[in-house]
Amino acid sequence: MDDSLTVAVRVKPGASRARVGGRFDGPHGPALVIAVNPPAADGRATEAARRALAAALGVRPAAVSLRHGVVSRDKIFRIRPAGPDLIGRLGRLRDGAEPTG
Repeated sequence: MDDSLTVAVRVKPGASRARVGGRFDGPHGPALVIAVNPPAADGRATEAARRALAAALGVRPAAVSLRHGVVSRDKIFRIRPAGPDLIGRLGRLRDGAEPTG
């Protein structure tokens, strides 16, 4: 049994304020919006998004890995291990009920 969770994310690089929360209907389905300060250059925005996602979900950054979308704003992250509390928190963030930032 796979104990990981796959999360579609829409990254907004170069934002004046870092924030995790909201929904974007992207190519991978409903995605969690993550606004980050670093620009989309040299993977800095992706790394900032990975760390912001980990912080928002209360997991270690090492538990979050990029699976797809190295050079795209639309990304797929994998979180391992995943549990029911993590799934609920993700849903609240995506619905905008529990934004961080």
